[in-house]
Amino acid sequence: MASKTLARGMGTFRKTCPCPKPTRCPHPYVIRYRDAQGKQREEGGYSTQDEAKDRLIKLHGEKRTTPADVAEQRRELGDMRFEEFATEWLQQQRHLADGSHRVVKPSLNNWLIPRLGSRRMNTFTPRVTEKFLLDLEREKTSDSVQHRSFQTLRSVLKAAERQGATVCNAMEGVVPPKYIPDRVVVPSLEEIRLARGSDDEIRLLVDIMSGCGLRTAEACAVNINNIVADDVYRITEQIHNKSGDPAPLKHRAKGDFREVPLPAKTRLAILGYAEKHGMDEHGFLLRTSNNNYWTNGITSYRWNKARKNTGISANLRLYSMRHYFASNCLSNNIPITDVAEWMGHSSIEITFKTYRFLMPGSISKAAKILDSGLAA
Repeated sequence: MASKTLARGMGTFRKTCPCPKPTRCPHPYVIRYRDAQGKQREEGGYSTQDEAKDRLIKLHGEKRTTPADVAEQRRELGDMRFEEFATEWLQQQRHLADGSHRVVKPSLNNWLIPRLGSRRMNTFTPRVTEKFLLDLEREKTSDSVQHRSFQTLRSVLKAAERQGATVCNAMEGVVPPKYIPDRVVVPSLEEIRLARGSDDEIRLLVDIMSGCGLRTAEACAVNINNIVADDVYRITEQIHNKSGDPAPLKHRAKGDFREVPLPAKTRLAILGYAEKHGMDEHGFLLRTSNNNYWTNGITSYRWNKARKNTGISANLRLYSMRHYFASNCLSNNIPITDVAEWMGHSSIEITFKTYRFLMPGSISKAAKILDSGLAA
């Protein structure tokens, strides 16, 4: 099909398929234009002439209103290789917690950079993204790897789009890979009782994680000063696993905090431990024999030791105590929006996907109602 040209300098659109009547075939239109630096670009995926025209008109308007220095900056960013751009992007993610870095960095180094590292940023399109995901599927990588790689790539390309490094939304229309988190293991009351029969430190961690829903690193930073009311605990910090120092919470900036319900039994457990073992000058309770703060590594070692001594199942982790908190909330009809906020999830979608099976009145209740209707 011959190219159709708009007003001078606005570009052309056409179909590249061999169909005898391309105007009636289902294949998409391709547009061709020159960017602010005079370099010829091409985009595809437009189902109608009107869509192709609208895109060309929009691009032409942006080119005319873009200052020369901004256009030059965008050109330089667009010419960057993905490896260089993604590395700089990661360095700028100072708000990410240590756990998030441990997820994002391997996704970049093991999956994204080896396959996309040499590609220039201004050449990314939805088709490139789709091909990357298809390659992961062909290699039979796990669902979790595909999910994390997709999330990381999306974050990098969104940053590139905001800075003008890409000429289009490279994620438009791309379907995320399916990912269903492993079913969480919720401890029973008997298992919690067994875990509480261990040493004082593990008992304190079990009490505050099952009672308030703290993450392990947050529980390591349990602080007497964070009891801001008889029934409110304020989570202000977590213990960094590498440095062993107090650090900002996950998904939050330095100084941010979240407040959670404080059951009376949990408050008494904190006060009782402080009275028996004391605290440091800042109010932190858990310290090693060398007067260092507890980290996830220390906690994992002590938990495994306690688990063997008390006969707790090998499948049960200390982190499962946090799942008990969520289960206790949802089974007692506490709104999932509140639970998501208390647990510090970045979105309610995470809470829903992880704990949907715990919500009363959902699938199980529906099945019983439907069954009663079939009884006749």
